Amino acid sequence: MFVLQDYAVAVVFCVITMLCWGSWANTQKLAGRTWRFELYYWDYVIGVLLAALLFAFTMGSVGSEGRGFLDDLAQASTTHLGSAVLGGVVFNVANILLVAAIALAGMAVAFPVGIGLALVIGVVVNYVAQPQGDPVMLFAGVGLVTAAIVMDAMAYRRLPGQGGSRGTLGLGLAVLCGILMGFFYRFVAAAMSPDFVDMQAGMLSPYTAMVFFSLGILLSNFVVNTIIMLKPFQGDPIAPSQYFRGTGKDHVWGIAGGMIWCVGMLFSIIAFGIAGPAISYGLGQGATMVAAFWGVFVWKEFRDAPAGTDRLIGMMFVSFILGLVLIIAAGA
Repeated sequence: MFVLQDYAVAVVFCVITMLCWGSWANTQKLAGRTWRFELYYWDYVIGVLLAALLFAFTMGSVGSEGRGFLDDLAQASTTHLGSAVLGGVVFNVANILLVAAIALAGMAVAFPVGIGLALVIGVVVNYVAQPQGDPVMLFAGVGLVTAAIVMDAMAYRRLPGQGGSRGTLGLGLAVLCGILMGFFYRFVAAAMSPDFVDMQAGMLSPYTAMVFFSLGILLSNFVVNTIIMLKPFQGDPIAPSQYFRGTGKDHVWGIAGGMIWCVGMLFSIIAFGIAGPAISYGLGQGATMVAAFWGVFVWKEFRDAPAGTDRLIGMMFVSFILGLVLIIAAGA
């Protein structure tokens, strides 16, 4: 299987993760003009699984290092497979809350609040489980990210009409998403061998972990998304049969979004072997600023904000970027 050996390349992989995780939600914005997020999300989940299988039988099955996907699957323990599946379940609940928050509050708010909070929790949880990197730089970076989250929430509250039930619900869902999202990565990391070259028996390669993580997302979606379709956060209930009434374009956007996100996740856990889980996860979650960039400058989600909001948003970007720089430096 393909294995990284260099920290600088691992950082590049984490940056690709950041771009993928921060950009996939554009597909929901494009599909959302005619397609409810609950329906979009079925295709998103399918896209994640398709990309995971594609990588497992390509990058996960070539080369002489580690174990190929099928060999790794044959020796995997039930405990570690279950840990990867559980990570998918936790992620799915968190991510569908994120998608709902995007639909209600926009990318420029849902990502900085939800994923920023997930970054803070995830870095702490992963560092405690496997300390790697300079703790002073790492947690200073986390502190700056926390400040950016607060400034984003303050900017959002300045938007006209965001004190109503829709805006409050979107912000609340983003917070709940962040709390759950901070824990899913630990389950996936616990399933994988800490050394991808001299792999431990029973533990998984990143490619096998990604496939079973994706299965956890898919299986839990039949429960989680079905409930949300029948009892939606906003709007009328949706009959499951409506999924089959979508156009090809509707379905393509969702599948593309899932595949983009999967590339980011896989690159993150491949980098995990060199950078460590706290730094790999924390840097990847710089996706928050990528998504905020899309929301602010492309989708113009703050165009109606009062004077002075631009300065607050600018401070948010600066604080988040400085925080990411410290997180990268912590692992160097």
